[in-house]
Amino acid sequence: MNKQKHESVRHAWESKLSAQLRLLGHRNWVVIADAAYPYHSVAGIETIVVEGEPLQVIRKAIALVESCSHLDATIYTDRELQFVEEKDAPGVTRLCQEIFELLNGRQARTLPHQEIIGRLDECARTFRVLVLKTVLTIPYTSVFLELGCGYWPSDAEHRMRAAMRTRTCQ
Repeated sequence: MNKQKHESVRHAWESKLSAQLRLLGHRNWVVIADAAYPYHSVAGIETIVVEGEPLQVIRKAIALVESCSHLDATIYTDRELQFVEEKDAPGVTRLCQEIFELLNGRQARTLPHQEIIGRLDECARTFRVLVLKTVLTIPYTSVFLELGCGYWPSDAEHRMRAAMRTRTCQ
């Protein structure tokens, strides 16, 4: 494969994600997954195999989501990642540090893997999920983006709901 064609294949996922982001909204998910992440049988979950350096894929996917004015994201990482030891997964210490540096200052949460998967599976029954499956072979390194509405913050939603409970429209 020539270099130009290899580059276009390598970055095809970026075009796919950019196009999908125009369709996605609150309650959708984007997952940047490690190599062992399962291939789901649920129709609402689409998986794309992504070539490229995994941390760069994470960075680019988050940047693409953040560039969309109609979206924001709550970012989840697996709690287990903090307990994976270097002797069991060479490279985990550096990668974990780089992921947490990348997420610093962003709306990020760490939860047990099964809890994140449960949330994702529940949403996938009704809403779309896009999985970007990388070549990363370090366990518990998937990054999960639960999309929200970028122009309507959750505190405004809560105020509106409270007002709906206490007063009527004219």
